[in-house]
Amino acid sequence: MILRKSLVWFRRDLRAFDHAALHHALTSSKSVYCAFIYDTDILDGLPRSDRRVDFIHASLAELDAELRQLGGYLIVRHASAIDAIPALAAELDVDAVFVNGDYEPQAILRDQAVAQRLGSDGRGFSSFKDQVIFEKSEVLTQAAQTFSVFTPYKNAWLKRLAAEPDCLAPWPIEAHAAQFAPPSSPYRLPTLAEIGFSPASMPVPAGMAGAATLFDDFITRIAAYGEARNYPAVKGPSYLSVHLRFGTLSIRHLVRTVSALIANGAGGDGAPVWLSELIWREFYAMILFHHPHVTERAFKPAYDAIAWESGPEAEKRFAAWCEGRTGYPLVDAAMLQLNQTGYMHNRLRMVAACFLIKDLGIAWARGEQYFALHLNDFDLASNNGGWQWAASSGCDAQPYFRIFNPVTQSEKFDAHGKFIRRYLPQLVKLSDKEIHAPWLAATKVEGYPPPIVMHDEARKKTLERYAVVKS
Repeated sequence: MILRKSLVWFRRDLRAFDHAALHHALTSSKSVYCAFIYDTDILDGLPRSDRRVDFIHASLAELDAELRQLGGYLIVRHASAIDAIPALAAELDVDAVFVNGDYEPQAILRDQAVAQRLGSDGRGFSSFKDQVIFEKSEVLTQAAQTFSVFTPYKNAWLKRLAAEPDCLAPWPIEAHAAQFAPPSSPYRLPTLAEIGFSPASMPVPAGMAGAATLFDDFITRIAAYGEARNYPAVKGPSYLSVHLRFGTLSIRHLVRTVSALIANGAGGDGAPVWLSELIWREFYAMILFHHPHVTERAFKPAYDAIAWESGPEAEKRFAAWCEGRTGYPLVDAAMLQLNQTGYMHNRLRMVAACFLIKDLGIAWARGEQYFALHLNDFDLASNNGGWQWAASSGCDAQPYFRIFNPVTQSEKFDAHGKFIRRYLPQLVKLSDKEIHAPWLAATKVEGYPPPIVMHDEARKKTLERYAVVKS
C-alpha cells in the first residue's frame, strides 16, 4: 500500500545517500518529510560547549543542503524526541514515521514510547537496519545462542557475508527524489545559540563531505594499517569513528570497499585488520542489545565482587588521571589529547584504561563515564566493550593478570617520545630514553609530577584484588 505522507526521523544516520529508512519511505510514500530532533533528554546532560553537538550542527547544515538539492528539506526541532516526533507527525498529518534502528537500551525505550504514541494516533512506525551489516540475532552460534567470544563471531559474520553479498547493496535515494516534500515556506535551521550551545573546536571535518575526504585518504594508507595503527605519533588510524557514530557515511560502502580490496589482494596486510575492527564494532553492538546489563555491571557476574579503591586518596588519583597528572607520560599525554581534542588514539585508550583500573584500582565504570562525556566518537556499545575488556570483566576480555606496564608500552609504541612531547612540552628536553620514566632522569624535571603509584607495587595489589574472581 502506498502511503500518502511519511516522515523520516534522522538520528545516527546524518546523510542523504545509501540510507535504508529514507529509501523505504521514498519508495512507499507519495510525499516524504525529513526531520532531526535535538533531543533535550540527551543534550541537557552535556556541557554547553560540546564538540559532538558542533559536529551534528555542521553535519545537519550539509544534510539540509543536500536534501534541498534533491527537492526536499530538513525540519529541525529542539525538544524531547518522545514528544516532538508524535507532535510533528500530527502537524504534518503523516501516515507513518520511518527510522533506522538504534540498539542502545535507552534508545529502544524511546522508540517504543514514540511508536506507542504514534499508534494511538493511528500512525505507523517502521524501523530498518542501517548502522550495522548484521544486527541483533542475525549472527548466532550453531546452537542459536549469542556469541561471547569475538573470533568465532567474526568467522560466522564473514561466513554470512559470503553467503549474502547482497546485504552490502546500497539503498538508492536520488532515483526516488521526486517523492520529497518541498519546503512550503522559508525555513532555516536553528543556530547553536538557539539550542543553548556555543561553538567548540572539532578536530575532524564534519558531514558527508568530511567523511568522504577522510575515507579517500585512508584508502591510500590502509595497507599499512595493521602495524601503523599502534603508534600514536603516526598517521595510522582511519579517523572515521565519529563519522561511523553519527552515520555521515555508509557502513555498507565501507565494508563493500574494503572487501573488494581484500578480494583483489590490493589492501595489503592492513585491510583485513581494519575489517576486523568494523566487525568488533558490530560484536559489541550485538552484546549490548542482548545483554543490556553491561551498562550497569560486569558482563561476567563474578567480577562484580571486586572491591575497588574508594575514599579521598582514590578521588585524588582519579582526578590526576582525568587531568593527565599521573606521572606516567604516555598515560598523561593520552588524557591530555582526549581533554584537548575529544579524540584518543585506540592503543592509548587501552593503556589509559588499564592504568586506571589495574594501577590505580579504580572501577572501570568511572573511566567509562569520563570517556562517554569527552569522546567525540562516544558509542555506548564500543565504549562499554572496551572498558570491560580492559577490566577483564567483559566478553572475550584480556585475562585479569594481563596488566599493561605504562613504561614499556611507552617505550614500545612511542619510542622517540614524539607523541609525548606534543602534549607534555615540559618533558621536551629529556632524551628518548628518559622521557618514558622522567623520575629516573639524571636532571629533575620542573612542572611534571612524580608517579602517583609505582607500577610493580600496584600490580601486586591488582592481583590480590582480582583474587576474588578465582574464588
